[in-house]
Amino acid sequence: MTANMAATIPGQSARKYDLGFARWVYENIEGGDKLSMCMQCGVCSGSCPLGTEMDYGPRKLFMMVRAGMKDAVLKANTMYNCTSCYSCVVRCPRGVPVQYILQDLGRAAARMGYQEAKTTDNARFAKAFIWSTRKFGRTDERLFTFKYYLSFGLGEAIKKAMANMSIAIKLVKTKRMHLGMPHRIKGTKDLNAILAKAAEIEKREQGI
Repeated sequence: MTANMAATIPGQSARKYDLGFARWVYENIEGGDKLSMCMQCGVCSGSCPLGTEMDYGPRKLFMMVRAGMKDAVLKANTMYNCTSCYSCVVRCPRGVPVQYILQDLGRAAARMGYQEAKTTDNARFAKAFIWSTRKFGRTDERLFTFKYYLSFGLGEAIKKAMANMSIAIKLVKTKRMHLGMPHRIKGTKDLNAILAKAAEIEKREQGI
């Protein structure tokens, strides 16, 4: 049997199964070496506050990793809906670091060029957040929110902004969001130098 094979699931199109994917996860994903301890009890999925919003709950996703369903795993939105609440980590009876595995699978999907990892709402939001941090050294709620909206296109951005205008007005009234020029920290160049160094270290550790 070859490392890659096609299998047909009744009622679905043929899917590719990479029989070396599970081992790759064990060896390359943070916490992946503990994945073999998963006994499929479902506590992680049952504890997840956003489990119903995921393509597959953590339990099923781990089963898919073992089955070699590489593309289906790395195209799933499961990793990006994780809120890092750690309920799964705390409650797992086998001590599987579920949240760490999910987050690193998401990073791996982005590195491998999976479009789903770049276009998910969380990815769009994260890019806007990072842009604001690099630009001002802090988050400017008005600018980074509109930057996030713009990732959907100008027309959609205007619709989203208008739909949330009442919330923005309330934030301004309660002084949770200011008007005028954005606030900027001192030493944004130093901050960006730190972020660039962190990215360099991360790439070196990942062997990129």
